[in-house]
Amino acid sequence: MSNLAGTYDFTVSTPMGEQSGTMTVNPNDDGTKFDGTLTGTLGTMPISDGTISGNTLTWQMKMNMPLPMTLNCEAIVDGDNVAGSIDAGMMGKMALKATRQS
Repeated sequence: MSNLAGTYDFTVSTPMGEQSGTMTVNPNDDGTKFDGTLTGTLGTMPISDGTISGNTLTWQMKMNMPLPMTLNCEAIVDGDNVAGSIDAGMMGKMALKATRQS
Protein backbone atom coordinates (compact mmCIF):
# COMPACT_ATOMS: atom_id res chain seq x y z
CA MET A 1 0.00 0.00 0.00
CA SER A 2 3.01 2.30 -0.13
CA ASN A 3 1.54 3.63 -3.40
CA LEU A 4 -0.58 5.94 -1.20
CA ALA A 5 2.52 7.54 0.36
CA GLY A 6 3.37 11.07 -0.62
CA THR A 7 2.67 14.74 -0.32
CA TYR A 8 -0.63 16.02 -1.66
CA ASP A 9 -1.82 19.56 -2.41
CA PHE A 10 -5.27 19.86 -0.87
CA THR A 11 -8.27 22.19 -0.89
CA VAL A 12 -11.04 22.05 1.72
CA SER A 13 -14.33 23.90 1.24
CA THR A 14 -15.04 25.38 4.69
CA PRO A 15 -17.67 27.80 6.05
CA MET A 16 -14.82 30.36 6.07
CA GLY A 17 -14.05 29.80 2.40
CA GLU A 18 -11.59 27.48 0.67
CA GLN A 19 -8.55 26.47 2.71
CA SER A 20 -5.54 24.97 0.98
CA GLY A 21 -2.13 23.55 1.79
CA THR A 22 -0.31 20.23 1.84
CA MET A 23 -1.03 16.84 3.39
CA THR A 24 1.60 14.15 3.94
CA VAL A 25 0.72 10.45 4.07
CA ASN A 26 3.30 8.10 5.62
CA PRO A 27 2.02 4.48 5.61
CA ASN A 28 3.44 1.99 8.13
CA ASP A 29 5.38 -1.08 6.98
CA ASP A 30 2.36 -3.34 6.44
CA GLY A 31 0.28 -0.60 4.79
CA THR A 32 -2.68 -0.75 7.21
CA LYS A 33 -2.06 2.49 9.11
CA PHE A 34 -0.53 5.88 8.38
CA ASP A 35 0.48 9.12 9.99
CA GLY A 36 1.37 12.51 8.61
CA THR A 37 0.37 16.14 8.81
CA LEU A 38 -2.00 18.59 7.21
CA THR A 39 -0.45 22.04 6.86
CA GLY A 40 -2.46 25.00 5.68
CA THR A 41 -3.57 28.52 6.39
CA LEU A 42 -4.66 27.58 9.93
CA GLY A 43 -1.32 25.96 10.81
CA THR A 44 -0.19 22.34 11.04
CA MET A 45 -2.38 19.53 12.37
CA PRO A 46 -0.90 16.07 13.00
CA ILE A 47 -2.87 13.12 11.64
CA SER A 48 -3.88 10.55 14.27
CA ASP A 49 -5.57 7.14 14.10
CA GLY A 50 -4.86 6.92 10.35
CA THR A 51 -6.06 3.66 8.80
CA ILE A 52 -5.79 2.35 5.26
CA SER A 53 -8.41 -0.02 3.84
CA GLY A 54 -7.81 -0.64 0.14
CA ASN A 55 -7.69 2.85 -1.34
CA THR A 56 -9.69 4.45 1.51
CA LEU A 57 -7.98 6.58 4.14
CA THR A 58 -9.66 7.44 7.46
CA TRP A 59 -8.08 9.62 10.13
CA GLN A 60 -8.62 12.24 12.82
CA MET A 61 -7.08 15.66 13.40
CA LYS A 62 -7.34 18.02 16.35
CA MET A 63 -8.12 21.57 15.25
CA ASN A 64 -7.42 24.50 17.56
CA MET A 65 -8.45 27.44 15.37
CA PRO A 66 -10.99 28.97 15.07
CA LEU A 67 -12.19 26.71 17.92
CA PRO A 68 -10.94 23.42 19.37
CA MET A 69 -12.55 20.27 17.94
CA THR A 70 -11.73 16.81 16.62
CA LEU A 71 -12.15 16.41 12.88
CA ASN A 72 -13.11 12.99 11.49
CA CYS A 73 -11.84 12.53 7.95
CA GLU A 74 -12.29 10.03 5.15
CA ALA A 75 -10.94 10.08 1.62
CA ILE A 76 -10.58 7.77 -1.37
CA VAL A 77 -7.32 7.78 -3.31
CA ASP A 78 -7.66 7.24 -7.07
CA GLY A 79 -4.19 7.32 -8.62
CA ASP A 80 -2.81 10.75 -7.80
CA ASN A 81 -6.22 12.22 -6.90
CA VAL A 82 -7.97 12.21 -3.54
CA ALA A 83 -11.62 13.03 -2.80
CA GLY A 84 -13.30 12.88 0.58
CA SER A 85 -14.76 14.81 3.44
CA ILE A 86 -13.90 16.25 6.83
CA ASP A 87 -16.63 16.01 9.46
CA ALA A 88 -16.33 19.09 11.66
CA GLY A 89 -19.22 18.27 14.00
CA MET A 90 -21.50 21.27 14.42
CA MET A 91 -19.76 23.00 11.49
CA GLY A 92 -20.90 20.17 9.20
CA LYS A 93 -19.07 18.13 6.58
CA MET A 94 -16.56 19.85 4.35
CA ALA A 95 -15.42 18.54 0.96
CA LEU A 96 -11.72 17.64 0.63
CA LYS A 97 -9.91 17.36 -2.70
CA ALA A 98 -6.22 16.72 -3.18
CA THR A 99 -3.65 15.92 -5.88
CA ARG A 100 -0.32 14.18 -5.29
CA GLN A 101 2.72 16.35 -5.94
CA SER A 102 4.98 15.08 -8.73
